[in-house]
Amino acid sequence: MPTDGRLRIGELSRRSGVSPELLRAWERRYGLLRPERSAGGLRLYAAADVERVRLMREHLAEGFAAAEAAELALAAPPAPAPAPPIMSPAVLREELAYALDRFDEPAAHAILDRLLAATTLDTLLGEVVMPYLRALGERWERCGASVAQEHFASTLLRGRLLGLARGWGRGPSSPTAVLACLPGEQHDLGLIAFGLALRSRGWRIVYLGPDAPIETVDEACREVQPSLVVLHAVTAERVAPVSEQLRALARRHRVALGGAAAHSPDLASQSVLPLTGDVIAAAARITELVAQPTR
Repeated sequence: MPTDGRLRIGELSRRSGVSPELLRAWERRYGLLRPERSAGGLRLYAAADVERVRLMREHLAEGFAAAEAAELALAAPPAPAPAPPIMSPAVLREELAYALDRFDEPAAHAILDRLLAATTLDTLLGEVVMPYLRALGERWERCGASVAQEHFASTLLRGRLLGLARGWGRGPSSPTAVLACLPGEQHDLGLIAFGLALRSRGWRIVYLGPDAPIETVDEACREVQPSLVVLHAVTAERVAPVSEQLRALARRHRVALGGAAAHSPDLASQSVLPLTGDVIAAAARITELVAQPTR
C-alpha cells in the first residue's frame, strides 16, 4: 500500500465495507470516486473517496435511490484534510529495500525523492541508506540477497549519492578533505556517504574514488594541502600492503581510515585516526577535532 495516504481499491473496500465490484460500478455510473493513476497504471484513491463512499452508504440506508445518494455524497463539502502522516525513516527504509529487491528503479527513486523532500541529509544517510546497506551486506553473507540484487541496489544508490555530491568541491576557504579508497578497494558507498556528511558540515571535498594508489593520494595532497585525508576499505586486509606508505602519509597530513580497515591490527601508528561508528557521528567528531587549535 502506498505510504502517502492513497489507497488501492482493495484497501478502500476493506475500509468502507463495500466490495470492489460495487465501488467500480459507483465510479463508472455516478462518478462517485475520483482516483489518480500510479506510474504503473493502478487506480489510487484518496481520503476524499473514502468519505464519499461513507456518505453514499448513509444515504442509501436512509432510503434514497442510488443516483440520489451519489448526488448527495458528491455535493457534500469536503471533509477537513487529515494531518499528514509522520514520515518514518524505518518504514521507508523497508519500502526502499522492497523496491530494490524487486529491481523497481522508479519506486526506489520515488522513495528517495520523498525522503530528500521531507528530511535532512543526515537522516537520509544515517537512518535509511547506511542501515539499509549494512542489512543488505548481512543478507548477502547469509545468501539472503543475490549478487544481482546487491549490484542493482549499490549502483542505484551510488548514482543518487553522487548526484547529491555535485558541487561538494566548491569552497576554497573551507576545510578540505581528500577522500579515496585504498588500493584494490572498489566499494566506495560508505566513503561517499561520509563525504556528504562532511560537506553538510561545511567541508570542501576532493574525491579520488575507488582503488586509489597511495602515491596518487599523496600527489593530490601536495596540491590542495587538505585538513584531512580519509582512506576507506571494507576489508581490513587492504591495510597491510600499504601500511608503511600510510605511516609516511600520516607524517605529512592528518589521515583517517574508515570502513572495516579502521579495525585493522596493522594500524600501529597512532597518527592514523580510526573512523568508527556511523558516518554522521564520525563526521561530527572529525569536524570538531579539526576545528580545535593545533598544539
